[in-house]
Amino acid sequence: MIHTIAILGASGYTGAELVRLIATHPAMRITALSGDRKAGLSMGEVFPHLRHLPLPPLQKIEEIDFSGIDLAFCALPHATSQAVISALPRTLKIVDLSADFRLRDPADYEKWYGKPHAAPDLQHEAVYGLTEFYRAEIRAARLVAGTGCNAAAGQFALRPLISAGVIDLDEIVIDLKAGVSGAGRSLKETLLHAELSGGTMPYSAGGTHRHLGEFDQEFSLLAGRPVRVQFTPHLMPFNRGILATVYVRGNPAEIHATLAAAYAAEPFLEVLPFGALPSTRSVGGSNYAHVGVIGDRLPGRAVVMVALDNLNKGSSGQAIQNANLMLGIEETAGLTLAPVFP
Repeated sequence: MIHTIAILGASGYTGAELVRLIATHPAMRITALSGDRKAGLSMGEVFPHLRHLPLPPLQKIEEIDFSGIDLAFCALPHATSQAVISALPRTLKIVDLSADFRLRDPADYEKWYGKPHAAPDLQHEAVYGLTEFYRAEIRAARLVAGTGCNAAAGQFALRPLISAGVIDLDEIVIDLKAGVSGAGRSLKETLLHAELSGGTMPYSAGGTHRHLGEFDQEFSLLAGRPVRVQFTPHLMPFNRGILATVYVRGNPAEIHATLAAAYAAEPFLEVLPFGALPSTRSVGGSNYAHVGVIGDRLPGRAVVMVALDNLNKGSSGQAIQNANLMLGIEETAGLTLAPVFP
C-alpha cells in the first residue's frame, strides 16, 4: 500500500531533507508541498539537488486539498504549527518537526518560548517523538511532536543511564557541537560565511537554550524527581551534524554495558566498543547515531559521546521513522541508506 504524504514547509532545510528521503521510500508518495514564500515554484527551482524528482509544485497551505492525504509532515517555523495544525482535518495524521508540541505542560511552553500556547488541547494530545522510547504511543497517535535535534542527542546518551540508576543525577554536563544547518535557512548575520567560517562560538549558554525544557521534562519523568543538567551548545562551521559530549559520575564499564544492552536491538543506534570515539563524519546524511563511552582520568567518572546528523536522525529521519509507525509501515523503511563519506 502506498500512503499519500503532504510536506508543509518544504522550502526549508528539514522540508528538503524529507523530500530527499521520501523520494526512495517504498510506501510513501508525496502529493502536496507547501512553501508560502516560494508558492508557484518547483522544488527544483528552490533546491537544485532535487531537480530530477517528479514532485508537485509548491503552493500555499490553504490551497492544499487534504481529503486524499494520509499524513502530513509540518516542517514549519516555531509558533507557526499551532495555528496551522489546529485548522487541519482531525482525520489527518501529523508529524510536527517544530517545537510547538514537544512540551506537555502549557506553563513549561510559556516559560521556554515566551508566549502562551495557542492550542493547549493539541498540546495535551501530542506524543513526544523520540521513537526508540515511545514506540507504542507513537503507533497509536494522531499527532507526534518531533524532538529537538540537540535534545535527541543528549537523551540518547543519558536516558538508559537515568533509568538504570548508574549515574549521579546531580552531576551531568552536556557540551554539544552543532552544525550550522540547525539554525535554519533564514538569513542571519552570525551565519554569514565570513562570520562563522574558521571559528566557533557558544550560544544560548547559561541555561537559556530552549531544548533544556525537553531535558527537564524527560529526565525528570524518568527519574521520578527533578533532574537539571548543565548544557552548553556551540555553533560549528560545518553544514550538518551534532556531537554531544556528556560528562557523568559513575562506573565507565557499567555505563558502557548499560547503553550497549539498551540499544542492542535498535536498528539506528550503535554503541561503539569501549574507548572508541564517534564522529559526525561517520553518520552524516543518515538516520544512524553512534554512541561512545570512555573512562575519565578521575576515578568514578565517564564521558559519553553521541554523534548524529541533525537534519536526519535529529529531525527529518526521525520524523519518517515516527510516520512509519503511525502508518503501520516497517519502522526502518526508507531510512537504511548508508552515511555519506567523505
